[in-house]
Amino acid sequence: MGFKMGIVGLPNVGKSTLFNALTKTAAAQAANFPFCTIEPNVGEVAVPDARLEKLAGIAASKQIIPTRMTFVDIAGLVKGASKGEGLGNQFLANIREVDAIAHVLRCFEDGDVTHVEGRVDPVADAETIETELMLADIESLEKRLQNIVRKIRGGDKEAVQQERLMKMALAALEEGQPARVVDVDAEDAKAWSMLQLLTSKPVLYVCNVGEAEAAEGNAHSAQVAEMAAAQGNSHVVISAQIEEEISQLEDDEAQMFLEEMGLSEAGLDRLIRAGYELLHLETYFTVGPKEARAWTIKTGTSAPKAAGVIHGDFEKGFIRAETIAYDDFVSLGGEQPAKDAGKMRAEGKGYIVKDGDVMHFLFNT
Repeated sequence: MGFKMGIVGLPNVGKSTLFNALTKTAAAQAANFPFCTIEPNVGEVAVPDARLEKLAGIAASKQIIPTRMTFVDIAGLVKGASKGEGLGNQFLANIREVDAIAHVLRCFEDGDVTHVEGRVDPVADAETIETELMLADIESLEKRLQNIVRKIRGGDKEAVQQERLMKMALAALEEGQPARVVDVDAEDAKAWSMLQLLTSKPVLYVCNVGEAEAAEGNAHSAQVAEMAAAQGNSHVVISAQIEEEISQLEDDEAQMFLEEMGLSEAGLDRLIRAGYELLHLETYFTVGPKEARAWTIKTGTSAPKAAGVIHGDFEKGFIRAETIAYDDFVSLGGEQPAKDAGKMRAEGKGYIVKDGDVMHFLFNT
């Protein structure tokens, strides 16, 4: 499984430029005017992982298949979006469909690129978007609470649970807090996710800085870092301009360009890593002569559930998993040497898969 991240922000903050760079496509029109992205553009990128190439080299795999991440470029929100301003209703609906929000904030000065509010203040921009999402959630919850009354009177247990959770969310929102601050019990987690609240989604702030500031950031990105830390959210510093430029280069040229700019890696790598941490994701591998492949799972996933990511039948008929830790596979030189050294383990249904595990599943058909 991969995950879907929505790229949001005010108009002209660099969302579409970043999207184009990340997906190496010009599908999203980047232009200096609001609403140049009317329909959400969707792009998939391979998740870079040096471990996968290392495993493939050892196993002489004919094919390398990385796991993938989906980006959704959602058009620029403005004040009043919760009331339908600036095509707001359409955009808010698109945000409901993603797993996490990458909130792009303008942290660069450029007189040639207009700001919808006529100033550069990323913290105020973040507050504008958050306020609109909170207002949209409040309106949605108030309507649903009215509509659920009849079901509650009829003794519908699910409706009773939904009402309790909606009231918890509404209480937080009315105090000016996003729904993600609500402490939800494990037994309520599924029902809570079904509410599809915009402010319950985890947020990653993406500070879009100028080329010269990509390595160290600037005063604007420092303000965002402070805000993110106070909220318990994450942030990354990226120059969309640089990402766009390197997306057009071959790998060797791109690496040289990054080194010249004082960067050790592309912004895409940092963004995906931050996204993985945000959603508590990790990777396991299947390796053989035919292919070396990466699979994404949630941290804490059991072996049968991990097998189910490959195919539902693997989970249903799960017998056991043959598992080798990544470091053992690499240091010993492959599956057979690891097996000979006693480093291949037979794990049952209760095993919790660890990041980097190299796995082979046995199952009944």
